Amino acid sequence: MKPQNTAIIGAGIAGLYLAWKLSEAGHKVTVFEKKDKIGKEACSGLFSQRLLAFVPESQRLIQKRIDSVLVRFPKKQVKVKFRTPFLLMSHAELDRLVARLAEKAGTKIILQNEVDDLPQGFDRIIGCDGFNSVVRKALGFKAPRCRLGIQAFIEQNNDSNQIETWAVNSGFIWRIPRGREVEYGIIAEPKEAKAIFDDFLKKEKIQVSRIVSSLIPQGFVVPKNNNITLCGDAAGLTKPWSGGGVVWGLTAADLILNNFPDFLKGRKAVRKRFWLEIVAAGLALKVVYFLGFHCPFLLPKNVTIDGDFTI
Repeated sequence: MKPQNTAIIGAGIAGLYLAWKLSEAGHKVTVFEKKDKIGKEACSGLFSQRLLAFVPESQRLIQKRIDSVLVRFPKKQVKVKFRTPFLLMSHAELDRLVARLAEKAGTKIILQNEVDDLPQGFDRIIGCDGFNSVVRKALGFKAPRCRLGIQAFIEQNNDSNQIETWAVNSGFIWRIPRGREVEYGIIAEPKEAKAIFDDFLKKEKIQVSRIVSSLIPQGFVVPKNNNITLCGDAAGLTKPWSGGGVVWGLTAADLILNNFPDFLKGRKAVRKRFWLEIVAAGLALKVVYFLGFHCPFLLPKNVTIDGDFTI
């Protein structure tokens, strides 16, 4: 295969992973990142163990393993046990790890370079530039619908391996023990999230020390274009329940890599892999919320699941 001069817009985990693997395969890769440093801060960093298959080096970043979540509805609580525990780590550190791997393989990463239009002189362009993707807009797609994620932290020792959540309209509030601190957060509709979260913190008498937030896209699209494609948040590839998308994004990246440089074949593979799962997850979410708020007696007190479906 002739080496392709490839531009990747956005130095998030999906873009950096693609850059790493394409560089290893002998392609010339340039990553454009608008921020002055690499590392996503507004993320809980709760990942499926499948992450280790994509980035084995991330093993050393594991802070703890989470084996269950307690889901609270107004009149019922359900303990959900994961067949395979989730890994808790710093998303920012994961990004920086993959950036080092990409640069070692030959990738050129340009920071503080905000792209306003599609860069010229490249054989292939991959948009991995998040919710406000310039590449997505240039391809004529409307902005994805979104929810707002807010995180807050308190200094408190807690070594529990269980997450707690409270179901709210269009989302949920969570509590994650992180060892030396506890994280609280919410994912909900942007117009409602802050008010719901502030009310929760006030009722629980929780004084937080720092807060971060980000928009979480939902609205999966893959362009029908053989020279330009999207991956990760730019493609709206996030889970309907939690808004998580790292392992899904890496899975899509591998499908793009397996068919590179043919983005049309890659598009077909990505759509086939995720379309049905996104629809099924969305329907399951609606059913569980309906039962939780209207028919809680129909929900079991304990259940064991494959957590990859939800987080």
